[in-house]
Amino acid sequence: MGTRAAITPAGALLFSPRPLSYSNSSHSVTSPSVKSSGFPLSQRTIRSPRKLVLIGRPQSRRSSRAHGLSSSKMSIAELEPSLVVKKKASEISDELKGTSIFLVGINCAMKTNLGKLLADALRYYYFDSDNLIEQAAGGESAAKSFKEKDEKGFHESETEVLKQLSSMGRLVVCAGDGAVQGSTNLAYLRYGISIWIEVPLDLLANEILKTDAPSTNEQPILESNYFSEVHAQLLEELSKRYNEMKGGYGTADAVVSLQRVASQLGYEDLNSVTPEDMAVEVLKEIEKLTKVKKMMEAAARPF
Repeated sequence: MGTRAAITPAGALLFSPRPLSYSNSSHSVTSPSVKSSGFPLSQRTIRSPRKLVLIGRPQSRRSSRAHGLSSSKMSIAELEPSLVVKKKASEISDELKGTSIFLVGINCAMKTNLGKLLADALRYYYFDSDNLIEQAAGGESAAKSFKEKDEKGFHESETEVLKQLSSMGRLVVCAGDGAVQGSTNLAYLRYGISIWIEVPLDLLANEILKTDAPSTNEQPILESNYFSEVHAQLLEELSKRYNEMKGGYGTADAVVSLQRVASQLGYEDLNSVTPEDMAVEVLKEIEKLTKVKKMMEAAARPF
């Protein structure tokens, strides 16, 4: 099940979440407001996502690409997290207290699959912020046209999406690059725990090439310098984008590097790293943040 969204006459984006694989009761949920490394400033009661008013068109099927990077779909069987992920999620669930998790970094299959896996393990709702904007605009091509014709309005839609997502708890959000641009958007990320999912650029370039590879009847192209030339061009484009966004990515509360996870697990091939491997590392980072938060709360108590 997915989400549905529409732009209201006032320009606000309203959407209704759907759980990834479970039903959540429609009662109020109390979730901490988190700022700077996941430390809560106050407690605030928020509405359950199921109480939001649902308007607009049904969710359209999204392209298999997100910002030029593939976003592969997983079967129900593939979404079932491993027992190790579930165990780690259950260990930190109480301390997490429903705080939302925002995944930042260049969009790719690993980031998407990781987000869905975490949502399932934590019994959270899953969202892709870029997907919500596309749904509201009427599809990927319509969203692209909207951005080209009214860039300011498009960025305001990105901010509105983050505003609404930050007002709720129990979410795992794959946030697009718009989320790390501008002080307002970065401030909304502070209402949850943000994790930078760092994937080597050459792997991202390979992913794009694999998605856009010519069909078998174009074999002569495959035997030429096509891939090396396109790969070099993709790396250049990705490097430029990375350099533009790394300042925003760097504001995340923690960084989970695919390369570092591969090294820790003794993998020589970076492609051997699975979403489960990354999920365990993300949950460990969240556990560290919640422990620091708890220590700071204890230190703030009067003697």
